[in-house]
Amino acid sequence: MAAACDFDVVTIGKKHKGGQRSKEAVNSAMRQGGDVDTQKKFSAGANKQSSANKNTAKLDRETDELHHEHVPLDVSKLIQLSRQNKGFTQKELATKINEKPQVINEYESGKAIPNQQVFGKLERVLGVKLRGKDKGKPLGAGPKK
Repeated sequence: MAAACDFDVVTIGKKHKGGQRSKEAVNSAMRQGGDVDTQKKFSAGANKQSSANKNTAKLDRETDELHHEHVPLDVSKLIQLSRQNKGFTQKELATKINEKPQVINEYESGKAIPNQQVFGKLERVLGVKLRGKDKGKPLGAGPKK
């Protein structure tokens, strides 16, 4: 008595990366009426880190009342006044520094976590120093080394 099989098993050797089946092998199995099992894996092959930002993880581990620094109120007002003096809207300023309008809104309201790159872009476009002891002074073309 012979056992009858209604399906063919497609086996791919270790030559294929990650045991993936080639299109030819899958098509062949489908043509012969075999079952083809497909699985979609979430973020498969993506180079993503699953861990949170170091600062966030550090804050989560702490038991004390710690918080991230925010843009000081004097700097946020300085950004707002400088932007208005130049005649820019928040959206126009954001476009000039290649950031989202929400970033400008957060900096002006004092809710943003300070980023030195964003401060540098804002200083160049607005022409005002936003960092250091001489905040609010015009950004001079100092001597370059």
